[in-house]
Amino acid sequence: MFEAFISGTGSYLPERRLTNHDLEMMVDTSDEWIVQRTGIRERRIADPADATSDLATRAARIALKEAHRSVDDIECIILCTVTPDTYMPAGAVYVQRALGATRAAAFDLSAACTGFIHGVTVGTALVRSGVYENLLVVGAETLSRIVDPTDRNTCILFGDGAGAAVLSRSEPGSSSRVMDSYLRADGTGSCLIELPGGGSRRPATHESIDAKQHFLRMQGKEVFKFATKSLVELIEVALERNHLVPDDLAIVVPHQVNYRIIEAALKKVAIPLERMLLNLERYGNTSAASVPIALHDAVTEGRLRRGDHVLLVAFGAGLTWGYNLLKW
Repeated sequence: MFEAFISGTGSYLPERRLTNHDLEMMVDTSDEWIVQRTGIRERRIADPADATSDLATRAARIALKEAHRSVDDIECIILCTVTPDTYMPAGAVYVQRALGATRAAAFDLSAACTGFIHGVTVGTALVRSGVYENLLVVGAETLSRIVDPTDRNTCILFGDGAGAAVLSRSEPGSSSRVMDSYLRADGTGSCLIELPGGGSRRPATHESIDAKQHFLRMQGKEVFKFATKSLVELIEVALERNHLVPDDLAIVVPHQVNYRIIEAALKKVAIPLERMLLNLERYGNTSAASVPIALHDAVTEGRLRRGDHVLLVAFGAGLTWGYNLLKW
């Protein structure tokens, strides 16, 4: 068995900013109302000419540069997204084509906001088993394409962006090793966050479009309860499984869902807010892109030191939740 480590990270955020004040002109809301309930002040919106693979490719190029790897080194591309360019072929093949990674296998992974955690878990298994030496895991979303701009319960939350990581086979002296992963799901909560139209159960029709079934729907109160509970569970399980105490976690990189959810969870675990990497004020909820964007922020801001335990945690539609524990 080999070990896997993150040899490089990258992110890409579109230039256009959609502020809370902009949203005041679109729906019945206010900057004060949004900030108090979510902590979000603005989010990024992709250029109309860009698809998810375009954002993913830009983040991937930065990760490759940081990892000191060329596209020829990459043997597999895992694109974690719920907003692929097309349902067929997979969005990952567009990333492969744009990068020129001709040696790489490519496939999509759909686990909503927990997508990147799943991608790192799968990628780590592929490296540990000896199948690949280097692969790309990218979380990328253009959620603005599936959000109803007239629904103030959802349009205030979501933004576009991409984050990427290169997973490589560990070498002597390698840091940022993937120590442990944990994935869970509960399909009985599948209706709490969903995009009901467009699949084989409800194909696109004039009626489905008129009923706005191709926009994201969310039951906010129930999602709040689930997210708070799962965040606490993930931290507690990671500590127990790896024989750690809260002070051993140098930083926690959570899915950037909602400040109030994170605040509520922290009341139940002995981890101070300053050890949580938060950027939702600037980017909002970017689903599968959320964790890798925040991880890259932590790297570029110099918040990680060799030997640090870093916990990546996420939860989302499915319902799904999970973590990756890293030894930096």
